[in-house]
Amino acid sequence: MYRRFLCLFVASALSFPALAWGQNPKSQNAPQSGGDFSNSTQPVTKVPTGVVLVKGAWSSASDSVTPVPEGGAVNNNVFRDPYFGITYPLPKDWIEKYTGPPPSESGRYVLAQISPSDTFKGPARGSILITADDMFFTTLPATNALELVNYSKDNLQGDYKLELPPTSTKIGGRPFTFFAYWSPVAELHWYVLATEIRCHTVEVVLSSQDTKLLESLMLDLNKMELPPEAGPAAGTGGGDAPVCIKDYARGANVIARVDPVFTEHRFNAVPVRIIIDKEGEVKHVHFLSAFPDQAKTITDAFKQWKFKPYLKDSKPVEVETGIMFGKAPHSATSPAGNAAVE
Repeated sequence: MYRRFLCLFVASALSFPALAWGQNPKSQNAPQSGGDFSNSTQPVTKVPTGVVLVKGAWSSASDSVTPVPEGGAVNNNVFRDPYFGITYPLPKDWIEKYTGPPPSESGRYVLAQISPSDTFKGPARGSILITADDMFFTTLPATNALELVNYSKDNLQGDYKLELPPTSTKIGGRPFTFFAYWSPVAELHWYVLATEIRCHTVEVVLSSQDTKLLESLMLDLNKMELPPEAGPAAGTGGGDAPVCIKDYARGANVIARVDPVFTEHRFNAVPVRIIIDKEGEVKHVHFLSAFPDQAKTITDAFKQWKFKPYLKDSKPVEVETGIMFGKAPHSATSPAGNAAVE
């Protein structure tokens, strides 16, 4: 009966993106500090006096004005990410307790982790997770959001069971792909909705043991605002955003280039997204993960690059593309196809 109702619900009422991760009410035996289920967030250790911490590989950008994917935040109970053009008023009595980690070398972002607040009156717990995967750098065998959803569906771990196959739907009037799976052992359900924006697969994942809560959260997703370009097999920018083109920084598109010369050899991958202006010069550099000295050296080199302007409808437009410096992360199927520069 539940499956029949859920199928009808998806076919008729879906207009939302989200994924939640269920939680039970706080246990009496919860750890005293650390972790999602702790009852104390105070650190138990301090940095010793006289110790200098050296910043490692991290995300950064050449300017603080141009939006970056990880620049989203929850303020006044509204999640906004200017880079993706997403605005989402959180459900009543839901909050973001913790911010996500920095992006990975393969372009995986945790944009928001939303969970019930202490004033939440519902009988069950759950969570909303908003993530993004950079289609320029992902190690998964997918080129768009639709392919990534199908790959995820076909590669569920043995303890998880497919509940509903991928289905086309809409959230805030924009196309998404939806599918659901669950864990019979944990009795947890995951509802996954995905679309593509600026060559990133944006997923909203809802999870809980209570399917009624998930249905309510999905309906609430109708309040989400998204850019016109969003679509499971679209989302290549345009309009107010640059057109994103994979591997544009290659071949005849590059008129002049100066390779960065590193004074210290490291062995980390350095994925970089750049925005090329209408005149063919690098306007913005975004490092998904880089040491400070690497970021400076690469930024200085990009100042001397020159590209062939990209024309759309016979008019020059800005282009966003990706370049991998160093060794690319291991692919799930084959070595990454991005340009690797030592």
